[in-house]
Amino acid sequence: MPRDIEPRLLRAFTAAAEELHFTRAAARLYTAQQALSRDIRRLEGELGTELFVRTTRQVALTADGERLLPYAQRVLAAQDDLLAACAAGARPLLIDLNTEGLVSGRVLARARQLAPLCELMARFGSGLTGAAAGIRAGRLDASFGYVGGLRPESRSGLSHQLVRYEPMAVVLPEDHPLAARAEVPLAALAGETVYAGAGNPDTAEWTELARRLFAGRSVDIAPPAPMAAGAGEFGRVMAKHRTPVLAVVNFPEMPDTVLRPLVDPVPLSPLSLVWRTGADHPGVRALRDAAAELSREEGWLERPPGNWLPGHCS
Repeated sequence: MPRDIEPRLLRAFTAAAEELHFTRAAARLYTAQQALSRDIRRLEGELGTELFVRTTRQVALTADGERLLPYAQRVLAAQDDLLAACAAGARPLLIDLNTEGLVSGRVLARARQLAPLCELMARFGSGLTGAAAGIRAGRLDASFGYVGGLRPESRSGLSHQLVRYEPMAVVLPEDHPLAARAEVPLAALAGETVYAGAGNPDTAEWTELARRLFAGRSVDIAPPAPMAAGAGEFGRVMAKHRTPVLAVVNFPEMPDTVLRPLVDPVPLSPLSLVWRTGADHPGVRALRDAAAELSREEGWLERPPGNWLPGHCS
């Protein structure tokens, strides 16, 4: 008895068993009658039994053929269900946007317009490092973030597309001395301790970006602390500890805080769309097209004079 039977052989047998006519069964499967007969003979050889009694006038099932038929029908129905579930566009995609209100949300909204038949579902995690592990494991389909801050093993099996050079900012308590400024020069942060997700394994790429930005500027990165989830908790933690938070200029408004862009130089966070290499799904294509369109329309890849990027300045 073989351990595996090709579904094609079961389809040939089932069609012939249901039609009890090899010519009609072959036409139903869009194949030649000789090919159908060959597949049935091969199946009989693998099973070690005859499945049909053939005469010049009729075709009938043997007792073994009658016993096999319901099992073959169930196997083929399950295969059809599996193929339908995995058909391009049928499976919903799960996209991690990190935080509501960011550029990633605009890309997703445009992608939904480009692919209205696809179900593109948002979730809100805490960083690209964690999302990358989810993408590689098949728990997520796409995310956004600073790819250059990922470890090599975290980038394995992933593809990415640059979406925007995001100007960076700092979130401050509303009564912080720097809050009175419209912009905060990087030099003004000297002596400050700034929170950048240190200790959170899901946001290691953001902590690495902060480390590169603050190197040689006398700015300390805050020690590990639990991530404040939600606006209310963010405001409570900020009021209690008063630690500035590294962010981007479109970071959502938080209670009792102000968001100030960083300047002199303008630090830029390279934001990329990230997906599993080889993923061929219309939703992924829509995300890539949406990111490219918005980047072009909004000038997201233009860099202001006197900017800073991880690894070099210009």
